[in-house]
Amino acid sequence: MTERIGVFGGTFDPVHIGHVVAAVETRAALRLDRVLMVVAGDPWQKRDQVVASAVDRLALVAAAVEGIEGVEASALEIERGAPSVTADTLEALAAPDRELFVVLGADAVRNMPTWRRLDETRKLAAIAVVERSGEHDVSPPGEGWRVEHVRIPRLEVSSTDLRNRLAAGRPVDGLVPPGTVRAIRERDLYTQP
Repeated sequence: MTERIGVFGGTFDPVHIGHVVAAVETRAALRLDRVLMVVAGDPWQKRDQVVASAVDRLALVAAAVEGIEGVEASALEIERGAPSVTADTLEALAAPDRELFVVLGADAVRNMPTWRRLDETRKLAAIAVVERSGEHDVSPPGEGWRVEHVRIPRLEVSSTDLRNRLAAGRPVDGLVPPGTVRAIRERDLYTQP
């Protein structure tokens, strides 16, 4: 029996309801056994922009998905201890009895031409393009991709806005899962502008 796994990588600085909705909806739409929310250990395309440590971001994701069936926080890239790209992560997860799906928002799909090891990624996994209301038919660059499209509601929330709100002392309740709000407060994250 083949296990179908969604691989949803990101900085998650911080994780928010849009991320969680994307994971849950993709799992349901594609009948995935589970979705791994893989926290980037050293996000090379966002160097010098990441605020919280990898360990803190992993704790926030774990708090966000606690109790959600089939969605898990993954430390795979953090444990690697070196910069990693999607192909590295997929190679670590690949097995004869697994089918992998890289879960990407439309903005990340548009950024794929900048990825390292793009050809290897194409061979290792299908792409699950998560499109919010108003976004249509965004596809990976080049030929030969296996692509699935998943539509989710448009949720106007971004990690950048959340960091700004937290630094200004404004609430993020409703925009961030409750367990993550507690973890942010306990770890005193995002309080500096």
